[in-house]
Amino acid sequence: MTMMKKISLMVLMLTVIVIPAQVLFAAVGCDLNDPDRDVARLFPGSTGYKTNYVAIDQKGGPALLGQVEERLGDKFHGLFETIDVPYTLYEVFKGKEKIGYIHGVNQKGQYGGIQVFVVLDLEGVIRNFYFQKLTSRYGKELRDPKFGEQFVGLTLKDFYNYDVQTGKPSGPSGVEKIKNPVPEAEPDFKAALRGTKKNLILVDEFILGNKYLQYHKAGGEQKK
Repeated sequence: MTMMKKISLMVLMLTVIVIPAQVLFAAVGCDLNDPDRDVARLFPGSTGYKTNYVAIDQKGGPALLGQVEERLGDKFHGLFETIDVPYTLYEVFKGKEKIGYIHGVNQKGQYGGIQVFVVLDLEGVIRNFYFQKLTSRYGKELRDPKFGEQFVGLTLKDFYNYDVQTGKPSGPSGVEKIKNPVPEAEPDFKAALRGTKKNLILVDEFILGNKYLQYHKAGGEQKK
């Protein structure tokens, strides 16, 4: 076999391997790296967890996608926000008693992908926040526990008055207390807040039965 034929064969093989991988990657959700270890770390005293997989196209299709986007205040776009992305929801237990949830989402940052995880109690209140993945020049500052602590105690109600497109509050909001540790990290800071709001909306849709929908304002009027 000539050298040119060998090169052509290698290129063909790589094409066959890489293209399907990209297609699969487009529909990949956000799982904990090590669920057994991570759940035990995030919920001390827990004894087990249940993993649930759900996607917008299966749960409600385009109509649900439109509702999620309207609540978010932004359109879904890119590889991580397709309608068929499977979201992984962890229900955490202590014995037979359910004690909380863990959910993560992929979010596009300035330099690459970000994985934003929130740890929630049964009422949807944030008990912990962390980046499982953070591709950023300012990762050290954003990963500082003091940054994540600013999210503790907030709910989706707090995030409704945060505009993910402008990065500014549109009214009184608990999100105002979250301070960017590095001015130069503004794009990733905004990405983290957008990812958190998206995260909480999906949990509300998939698990909490739209508990927080009553606080969402559309067209200047609060939904009843």
